Amino acid sequence: MRAVLILTVAVASLAACNRAPERAEPTPTEIVAAEAPVSDAVAQTPAVLTAVDLRRVCKAGLAAIHGQDVAAIELSGIEGEVVNARWRAPVDGGVIKAQCRAADGLVVWKPLDLPDPASVRWMNESGDPVVRYAMRGDEIEITQTLPDGTTQTAAEVVRAEEEVR
Repeated sequence: MRAVLILTVAVASLAACNRAPERAEPTPTEIVAAEAPVSDAVAQTPAVLTAVDLRRVCKAGLAAIHGQDVAAIELSGIEGEVVNARWRAPVDGGVIKAQCRAADGLVVWKPLDLPDPASVRWMNESGDPVVRYAMRGDEIEITQTLPDGTTQTAAEVVRAEEEVR
């Protein structure tokens, strides 16, 4: 009887060793980044944006991300697929600068001129919010999914003719 018990424990131990390692569950941010939003509304998220639409999406995205009015975001140039922007800091009236890029339904931004150089990076790491856009004419819907899974949505109107100037 004792031999059977020892044999049973040994077999169970060996079986546990051959078990596949458990995978960590994906974070809410990783889940949202991997899934496209489902909507019954007609919306466009072209894989490649025109320069005008890139400027529009970045302006709307930065305004929504930073809680600013779209009119407060000033675009100072475009370098390839990266838009340079700035706006007045609400606390001290200084200037905040950032870069933005958008494609495939995602908006990614990078703060500039920060005291800590390690903080000057593209906000697209696993702990950063995922920012998606959908275009409906002049309206651009920005949806942010925070690392805890909560979402914030804002609809910003940015007319194409305003961005041509």
